[in-house]
Amino acid sequence: MSELNDIKALIAQEDFAQAETLLKAYLSNNHESEQAHFLLGNLYRKREDWEGALNEYQAAMDINENSPARLAYNAIQEVLAFYNKDMFNQ
Repeated sequence: MSELNDIKALIAQEDFAQAETLLKAYLSNNHESEQAHFLLGNLYRKREDWEGALNEYQAAMDINENSPARLAYNAIQEVLAFYNKDMFNQ
């Protein structure tokens, strides 16, 4: 668990490359870690990699349907679905 806390700290410091490397290594041995998938989703969201974030949030929800990843997943879906028709003619 402290390994994931260290990774959270790297994400907070915006050291995304190091955090991603550590998360992927962690997931290679702990592929059923809901929290690791959630953290990787958060990392991708902060980098505005929407597809990567949605995929990782989905992986977390596949492990635990009540995962907090559901809220993040739905929020991204709402943002991506939003458009302002008045902005198209500018």
